Amino acid sequence: MKKCIVAVALATAFTASPVMADTVAGLYLGGQGWYTSPSGGFADDGTFSDGSAMADFNFDSNANSSFYAAVEHPLPFVPNIKLSYTTLDSDGNTSLTSTFTFDGDVYTVGNDIYTQVEMSTTDIILYYELFDNDLVSFDVGVNAKYVDGTLYVADTDSQTQGEQAFSGIIPMAYSRVAVGLPFTGLGAYAEGSYLSFDDHTLSDYQIALTYSFIESLAVDMTIQAGYRNVSVDIDDLDGVYADMEFDGAFAGVEIHF
Repeated sequence: MKKCIVAVALATAFTASPVMADTVAGLYLGGQGWYTSPSGGFADDGTFSDGSAMADFNFDSNANSSFYAAVEHPLPFVPNIKLSYTTLDSDGNTSLTSTFTFDGDVYTVGNDIYTQVEMSTTDIILYYELFDNDLVSFDVGVNAKYVDGTLYVADTDSQTQGEQAFSGIIPMAYSRVAVGLPFTGLGAYAEGSYLSFDDHTLSDYQIALTYSFIESLAVDMTIQAGYRNVSVDIDDLDGVYADMEFDGAFAGVEIHF
């Protein structure tokens, strides 16, 4: 990976001043089903051979998933931690309107190609809760997002095909705000990570309504319904150039011990 892992010095910004801690420890486990509508394209040289910008491929909408676990604790100055895993898979067929190169082969205008994306992200998030009460909570932190993927292209006319794998860790800023309506179980949140650094631009955000249908001393259970958007604009990550977006509605459940 070229020019990637630096600048986690952002973390020092959060340790330089006192930070509020949780009053009790907690474990959060969650899972989401996400119906994505991907768009965008990829190549191995950043542009097509005719000098045009990255073309759009036709990708089919399909289901992806996300799972996460978070641990919050009452220790001051020690960040909470959240781990999250998300799949970003899709495929589709496209009639090319521009020539491009991939895996050393040239794919020409007018040919029908099949493209497949198998990609996942693993987020390691360290964060502090600046506010935490029944009405509002606000978290800030840093996210080390590990992107791992394989891109596949096949030309159904010439039988040419290529495959390219890529991976890398990209540091991102993280924040989350949640609000609740006391005594109703209803709430909402917005959560996201963002980076624009060294020719890479990534964003991952979601907004959702929530409803807590079980609230007890032992366990809380909450359902979620919302919208998520992941945009990946990478420039020479393991030799891959891609500008893709995955977005759509999701539903999920969270358990809090």
